[in-house]
Amino acid sequence: MLKTRILTAVIMLLLFLAALFSLSAIFWMILLLALTVAGAWEWSKLARFSLIYSITYLLLTALLGGELLFTLGEAVLADPYSPLFLWLYVASSVFWALGATGLLRLNRPIRNPVLLTLIGWILLLPTCLALFQLRAIDPLLLLGFMATVWISDTAAYFTGRAWGKHKLAPGISPGKTWEGVAGALVAVAFYAVAWSYIAGEKAPSILLVPLLLVLVVMGIIGDLFESLMKRHAGVKDSGNILPGHGGILDRIDALTSTLPIAALSLLFLQSEL
Repeated sequence: MLKTRILTAVIMLLLFLAALFSLSAIFWMILLLALTVAGAWEWSKLARFSLIYSITYLLLTALLGGELLFTLGEAVLADPYSPLFLWLYVASSVFWALGATGLLRLNRPIRNPVLLTLIGWILLLPTCLALFQLRAIDPLLLLGFMATVWISDTAAYFTGRAWGKHKLAPGISPGKTWEGVAGALVAVAFYAVAWSYIAGEKAPSILLVPLLLVLVVMGIIGDLFESLMKRHAGVKDSGNILPGHGGILDRIDALTSTLPIAALSLLFLQSEL
Protein backbone atom coordinates (compact mmCIF):
# COMPACT_ATOMS: atom_id res chain seq x y z
CA MET A 1 0.00 0.00 0.00
CA LEU A 2 2.77 2.45 0.93
CA LYS A 3 4.71 1.63 -2.25
CA THR A 4 1.59 2.21 -4.34
CA ARG A 5 0.93 5.49 -2.56
CA ILE A 6 4.49 6.73 -3.09
CA LEU A 7 4.56 5.62 -6.74
CA THR A 8 1.25 7.35 -7.46
CA ALA A 9 2.44 10.51 -5.70
CA VAL A 10 5.66 10.61 -7.74
CA ILE A 11 3.79 10.08 -11.02
CA MET A 12 1.21 12.75 -10.13
CA LEU A 13 3.95 15.23 -9.21
CA LEU A 14 5.86 14.65 -12.45
CA LEU A 15 2.70 14.99 -14.55
CA PHE A 16 1.69 18.12 -12.67
CA LEU A 17 5.10 19.75 -13.11
CA ALA A 18 5.08 18.91 -16.81
CA ALA A 19 1.63 20.47 -17.19
CA LEU A 20 2.47 23.49 -15.03
CA PHE A 21 5.54 24.50 -17.00
CA SER A 22 4.79 23.27 -20.52
CA LEU A 23 1.07 23.50 -21.30
CA SER A 24 -0.23 26.49 -23.20
CA ALA A 25 -2.88 28.61 -21.49
CA ILE A 26 -5.76 27.02 -23.38
CA PHE A 27 -4.72 23.47 -22.53
CA TRP A 28 -4.13 24.48 -18.91
CA MET A 29 -7.70 25.79 -18.84
CA ILE A 30 -9.00 22.52 -20.30
CA LEU A 31 -7.06 20.49 -17.74
CA LEU A 32 -8.36 22.60 -14.84
CA LEU A 33 -11.93 22.35 -16.09
CA ALA A 34 -11.63 18.56 -16.46
CA LEU A 35 -10.29 18.23 -12.91
CA THR A 36 -13.07 20.49 -11.62
CA VAL A 37 -15.75 18.37 -13.28
CA ALA A 38 -14.11 15.20 -11.92
CA GLY A 39 -14.12 16.76 -8.47
CA ALA A 40 -17.78 17.70 -8.91
CA TRP A 41 -18.62 14.07 -9.70
CA GLU A 42 -16.92 12.94 -6.49
CA TRP A 43 -18.67 15.69 -4.56
CA SER A 44 -22.05 14.52 -5.89
CA LYS A 45 -21.29 11.10 -4.40
CA LEU A 46 -20.33 12.55 -1.02
CA ALA A 47 -23.47 14.72 -1.11
CA ARG A 48 -25.51 11.63 -2.05
CA PHE A 49 -27.21 13.33 -4.98
CA SER A 50 -29.48 11.24 -7.18
CA LEU A 51 -28.14 10.22 -10.60
CA ILE A 52 -30.22 12.82 -12.44
CA TYR A 53 -29.23 15.54 -9.98
CA SER A 54 -25.57 14.49 -10.22
CA ILE A 55 -25.57 14.70 -14.02
CA THR A 56 -27.28 18.10 -13.88
CA TYR A 57 -24.76 19.25 -11.30
CA LEU A 58 -21.85 18.15 -13.48
CA LEU A 59 -23.24 19.94 -16.53
CA LEU A 60 -23.83 23.14 -14.57
CA THR A 61 -20.34 22.92 -13.06
CA ALA A 62 -18.81 22.52 -16.52
CA LEU A 63 -20.83 25.47 -17.83
CA LEU A 64 -20.00 27.73 -14.89
CA GLY A 65 -16.34 26.78 -14.83
CA GLY A 66 -16.02 27.07 -18.58
CA GLU A 67 -17.74 30.45 -18.63
CA LEU A 68 -15.48 31.83 -15.91
CA LEU A 69 -12.27 30.38 -17.34
CA PHE A 70 -12.75 30.93 -21.04
CA THR A 71 -14.64 34.22 -20.87
CA LEU A 72 -12.59 35.98 -18.21
CA GLY A 73 -9.35 34.03 -18.61
CA GLU A 74 -8.05 36.21 -21.43
CA ALA A 75 -8.32 39.29 -19.24
CA VAL A 76 -6.38 37.54 -16.47
CA LEU A 77 -3.69 36.47 -18.93
CA ALA A 78 -3.38 40.09 -20.10
CA ASP A 79 -3.27 41.33 -16.49
CA PRO A 80 -2.37 38.50 -14.07
CA TYR A 81 -3.34 40.66 -11.08
CA SER A 82 -6.80 41.36 -12.50
CA PRO A 83 -9.47 41.47 -9.75
CA LEU A 84 -12.09 39.73 -11.89
CA PHE A 85 -12.12 36.62 -9.70
CA LEU A 86 -11.85 38.56 -6.45
CA TRP A 87 -15.48 38.05 -5.43
CA LEU A 88 -15.13 34.28 -5.67
CA TYR A 89 -11.95 34.30 -3.60
CA VAL A 90 -13.73 36.38 -0.95
CA ALA A 91 -16.70 33.99 -0.93
CA SER A 92 -14.35 31.03 -0.55
CA SER A 93 -12.42 32.69 2.28
CA VAL A 94 -15.62 33.56 4.17
CA PHE A 95 -16.92 30.01 3.77
CA TRP A 96 -13.73 28.41 5.10
CA ALA A 97 -13.28 30.88 7.95
CA LEU A 98 -16.90 30.86 9.11
CA GLY A 99 -19.11 28.34 7.34
CA ALA A 100 -16.85 25.30 7.34
CA THR A 101 -15.70 25.84 10.91
CA GLY A 102 -19.32 26.11 12.03
CA LEU A 103 -20.25 22.89 10.23
CA LEU A 104 -17.26 21.13 11.79
CA ARG A 105 -18.42 22.18 15.25
CA LEU A 106 -21.94 20.92 14.59
CA ASN A 107 -20.65 17.65 13.11
CA ARG A 108 -24.03 16.83 11.60
CA PRO A 109 -24.91 15.58 8.11
CA ILE A 110 -25.91 18.29 5.64
CA ARG A 111 -29.23 17.24 4.07
CA ASN A 112 -30.22 20.25 1.96
CA PRO A 113 -29.27 19.53 -1.70
CA VAL A 114 -29.24 23.23 -2.62
CA LEU A 115 -26.80 23.98 0.20
CA LEU A 116 -24.65 21.00 -0.80
CA THR A 117 -24.67 22.23 -4.40
CA LEU A 118 -23.48 25.68 -3.38
CA ILE A 119 -20.82 24.29 -1.05
CA GLY A 120 -19.49 22.08 -3.84
CA TRP A 121 -19.14 25.10 -6.10
CA ILE A 122 -17.51 27.14 -3.34
CA LEU A 123 -14.97 24.33 -2.93
CA LEU A 124 -14.21 23.73 -6.59
CA LEU A 125 -14.67 26.88 -8.68
CA PRO A 126 -12.49 29.32 -6.68
CA THR A 127 -9.78 26.63 -6.49
CA CYS A 128 -9.89 26.17 -10.26
CA LEU A 129 -9.64 29.92 -10.82
CA ALA A 130 -6.85 30.33 -8.26
CA LEU A 131 -4.85 27.60 -10.01
CA PHE A 132 -5.32 29.52 -13.25
CA GLN A 133 -4.54 33.00 -11.91
CA LEU A 134 -1.59 32.03 -9.72
CA ARG A 135 0.00 30.26 -12.67
CA ALA A 136 -0.60 33.37 -14.80
CA ILE A 137 1.22 35.43 -12.17
CA ASP A 138 4.12 32.98 -11.83
CA PRO A 139 4.12 29.15 -12.06
CA LEU A 140 6.80 29.00 -9.36
CA LEU A 141 4.58 31.05 -7.06
CA LEU A 142 1.74 28.56 -7.51
CA LEU A 143 4.16 25.71 -6.86
CA GLY A 144 5.39 27.46 -3.72
CA PHE A 145 1.89 27.75 -2.29
CA MET A 146 1.08 24.15 -3.14
CA ALA A 147 4.34 23.04 -1.52
CA THR A 148 3.15 24.78 1.65
CA VAL A 149 0.26 22.32 1.81
CA TRP A 150 2.46 19.32 1.00
CA ILE A 151 5.03 20.26 3.66
CA SER A 152 2.26 20.88 6.19
CA ASP A 153 0.63 17.50 5.50
CA THR A 154 3.92 15.62 5.66
CA ALA A 155 5.11 17.32 8.85
CA ALA A 156 1.74 16.83 10.54
CA TYR A 157 1.71 13.14 9.62
CA PHE A 158 5.19 12.31 10.90
CA THR A 159 4.99 14.56 13.97
CA GLY A 160 1.62 13.11 14.85
CA ARG A 161 2.88 9.56 14.48
CA ALA A 162 5.94 10.23 16.62
CA TRP A 163 4.47 12.38 19.40
CA GLY A 164 0.73 12.65 18.85
CA LYS A 165 -1.30 12.19 22.02
CA HIS A 166 -3.97 14.88 21.99
CA LYS A 167 -6.68 14.36 19.37
CA LEU A 168 -7.58 17.34 17.22
CA ALA A 169 -11.05 16.23 16.11
CA PRO A 170 -11.67 12.65 17.29
CA GLY A 171 -15.25 12.60 16.05
CA ILE A 172 -14.22 13.58 12.52
CA SER A 173 -10.64 12.47 11.87
CA PRO A 174 -9.25 10.39 14.76
CA GLY A 175 -5.73 10.28 13.31
CA LYS A 176 -5.12 14.03 13.52
CA THR A 177 -3.49 15.44 16.64
CA TRP A 178 -2.59 18.83 18.07
CA GLU A 179 1.05 17.72 18.06
CA GLY A 180 0.72 17.17 14.32
CA VAL A 181 -0.66 20.69 13.92
CA ALA A 182 2.30 22.08 15.88
CA GLY A 183 4.72 20.12 13.70
CA ALA A 184 3.08 21.48 10.56
CA LEU A 185 3.29 25.07 11.80
CA VAL A 186 6.96 24.74 12.73
CA ALA A 187 7.90 23.08 9.43
CA VAL A 188 6.06 25.68 7.36
CA ALA A 189 7.55 28.53 9.40
CA PHE A 190 11.03 27.30 8.45
CA TYR A 191 9.88 26.88 4.85
CA ALA A 192 8.52 30.44 4.79
CA VAL A 193 11.78 31.86 6.12
CA ALA A 194 13.76 29.92 3.50
CA TRP A 195 11.39 31.08 0.74
CA SER A 196 11.69 34.67 1.91
CA TYR A 197 15.49 34.43 2.02
CA ILE A 198 15.64 33.09 -1.54
CA ALA A 199 13.07 35.53 -2.94
CA GLY A 200 14.50 38.57 -1.15
CA GLU A 201 12.47 41.77 -1.30
CA LYS A 202 9.79 40.12 -3.44
CA ALA A 203 8.62 38.06 -0.45
CA PRO A 204 9.51 39.74 2.87
CA SER A 205 9.31 37.34 5.79
CA ILE A 206 7.16 39.77 7.79
CA LEU A 207 4.39 39.09 5.23
CA LEU A 208 5.19 35.59 4.01
CA VAL A 209 5.53 33.82 7.36
CA PRO A 210 2.09 34.89 8.71
CA LEU A 211 0.44 34.16 5.36
CA LEU A 212 1.82 30.64 5.10
CA LEU A 213 0.95 29.89 8.73
CA VAL A 214 -2.63 30.99 8.03
CA LEU A 215 -2.63 28.66 5.03
CA VAL A 216 -1.55 25.79 7.29
CA VAL A 217 -4.56 26.36 9.54
CA MET A 218 -6.93 26.74 6.61
CA GLY A 219 -5.51 23.62 4.96
CA ILE A 220 -6.25 21.62 8.10
CA ILE A 221 -9.81 22.96 8.10
CA GLY A 222 -10.21 21.91 4.46
CA ASP A 223 -8.86 18.46 5.24
CA LEU A 224 -11.20 18.08 8.22
CA PHE A 225 -14.20 19.26 6.23
CA GLU A 226 -13.69 16.61 3.56
CA SER A 227 -13.23 14.02 6.32
CA LEU A 228 -16.54 15.19 7.78
CA MET A 229 -18.28 14.74 4.42
CA LYS A 230 -16.77 11.29 3.90
CA ARG A 231 -17.72 10.18 7.41
CA HIS A 232 -21.33 11.24 6.93
CA ALA A 233 -21.40 9.61 3.49
CA GLY A 234 -20.01 6.39 4.99
CA VAL A 235 -16.99 6.18 2.66
CA LYS A 236 -13.25 6.06 3.25
CA ASP A 237 -12.24 7.97 0.10
CA SER A 238 -13.97 10.42 -2.22
CA GLY A 239 -13.15 8.15 -5.17
CA ASN A 240 -10.73 5.52 -6.43
CA ILE A 241 -9.17 7.13 -9.47
CA LEU A 242 -5.75 7.49 -7.79
CA PRO A 243 -4.26 4.20 -6.52
CA GLY A 244 -3.28 4.51 -2.87
CA HIS A 245 -4.70 8.03 -2.61
CA GLY A 246 -8.41 7.71 -3.33
CA GLY A 247 -10.03 10.41 -5.42
CA ILE A 248 -9.39 13.90 -6.73
CA LEU A 249 -10.96 15.52 -3.66
CA ASP A 250 -8.74 13.45 -1.38
CA ARG A 251 -5.71 15.08 -3.03
CA ILE A 252 -6.99 18.65 -3.26
CA ASP A 253 -8.97 18.95 -0.01
CA ALA A 254 -6.42 21.27 1.61
CA LEU A 255 -5.83 23.14 -1.66
CA THR A 256 -9.51 24.11 -1.88
CA SER A 257 -9.20 26.00 1.39
CA THR A 258 -5.77 27.54 0.77
CA LEU A 259 -5.23 28.52 -2.87
CA PRO A 260 -8.18 30.96 -3.09
CA ILE A 261 -6.95 32.64 0.12
CA ALA A 262 -3.41 32.79 -1.29
CA ALA A 263 -4.72 34.40 -4.49
CA LEU A 264 -6.86 36.85 -2.52
CA SER A 265 -3.87 37.84 -0.38
CA LEU A 266 -1.71 38.47 -3.43
CA LEU A 267 -4.35 40.62 -5.10
CA PHE A 268 -4.80 42.62 -1.89
CA LEU A 269 -1.06 43.13 -1.43
CA GLN A 270 -0.65 44.13 -5.07
CA SER A 271 -3.40 46.75 -4.73
CA GLU A 272 -1.62 48.22 -1.71
CA LEU A 273 1.74 48.58 -3.49
